[in-house]
Amino acid sequence: MSASPQRVVVVGADAAGMSAAHQALRTARRTGRELAITVLDKGTHTSYSACGIPYWMAGDVASGDDLVARTAEQHREAGIDLRLGTEVVAADLAARTVTTADGTVVEYDDLVVASGAPAVVPDWALRPDGSAHDGVGVVKTLDDGAEWLERFAAAGDDARVVVVGGGYVGVEVAEAALRHGFAVTVITRGQGMSMLEDEMKERVNAALREAGAEVVLGAEVTGLDTRDGRVTGVHWDGGSRPADLVVVATGVRPATSFLTGSGLEMTGNGALRPDPHGRVAEHVWAAGDCCEVRRRIDDAWVFRPLGTYATKHGRALGDSLAGGSLAFDGMVDTAITRFVHGDTYLEIARTGLSRDEAAGLDVVALVTEGTTTTDYMPEAEPIAIWVMADRETRRLLGVQVVGGRGAGKRIDTAAAVLWSGGTVDDLAWMDLAYAPPFSSTWEVLGVAARRVAERI
Repeated sequence: MSASPQRVVVVGADAAGMSAAHQALRTARRTGRELAITVLDKGTHTSYSACGIPYWMAGDVASGDDLVARTAEQHREAGIDLRLGTEVVAADLAARTVTTADGTVVEYDDLVVASGAPAVVPDWALRPDGSAHDGVGVVKTLDDGAEWLERFAAAGDDARVVVVGGGYVGVEVAEAALRHGFAVTVITRGQGMSMLEDEMKERVNAALREAGAEVVLGAEVTGLDTRDGRVTGVHWDGGSRPADLVVVATGVRPATSFLTGSGLEMTGNGALRPDPHGRVAEHVWAAGDCCEVRRRIDDAWVFRPLGTYATKHGRALGDSLAGGSLAFDGMVDTAITRFVHGDTYLEIARTGLSRDEAAGLDVVALVTEGTTTTDYMPEAEPIAIWVMADRETRRLLGVQVVGGRGAGKRIDTAAAVLWSGGTVDDLAWMDLAYAPPFSSTWEVLGVAARRVAERI
């Protein structure tokens, strides 16, 4: 008699969960294992690019379908028992079961937690019954995107949009609203773009203002004005603005409440900390936005809900679960976005540590300004590069880039040096491509690194 298949239950059907499921099946074919994989997700879509939703809202993407990497039918055709609209509300690790909202108990041999991180909705954005006021919402799922497109279409030409949150999503949604011709106010309790240094943040804020957006810094939103259940304004200590639509972009939180009481160790915000293979406990695995990731530079655990980390860790998890040995060996905190409206075009990127994260080290940091190409070329645009290194070891610690077209992807060169533990001198003297339409003879990233190296 043949052995029963290894029963794998995956909670979450997006980047990490489905990467794990498909890699597990591929590895199982190689290792001779038989798997029965069931994926449970409370949503209505699977394997889609949440990062693409603001660009769909802006009109750069024609349809939400274009953001779907693999449909539910395609997952099922691959042999995965995918159950959408199925929320997991509890897990019993001793009995190896999960329970869904309708009371169904599903048994497993191995549990994969890839439940993601829904958007945080502050109390001020909600009615007493917990529902959002009309005209107020988040940008996280394809359903959210479709709803925002409907709101945009129904809004008048003089609609006023308030975006609460000045991070990546806030900037991208502000771009989308401006593209529709709306009056836009961005309100943030900090100085905007919290992952950037102050001197780089201001360049982003200046671009938003140049494009016509109002930017309100250091403002903690305290409530909404409403009429007949619909939002009419936003207010904070010391100020208020009228609003027809309010986009809440204040962050996300791991969806791990169903693990409460399970005995699994979680951080204060509910995140898990899996090992490089995805293990968090015996027969329990985790990956994706419900997890923290290890930053290689300082060996710190940080919460960075990004699809790049989710898919990599999910693939390593799936391989290991099925008898392989792939590992996700952390990250160096690399991220990129852009802001475009009219004549304003700005690329924003960062990798490595911030000054605050390097506290305790003796660092040298400097901003260098230049152009994205040789300055005599017609396509030359301004670029500013912030570089930070350790004075004692000369190790490169962080790089941030804000500039015109072609500026942002320079960050990948810096990330490669950080990944290998290189020095600021390595970055300064790397053999980088040169031709006048692409860079100066001394590539501006190398110049920025060299200027820091000369000050150590």
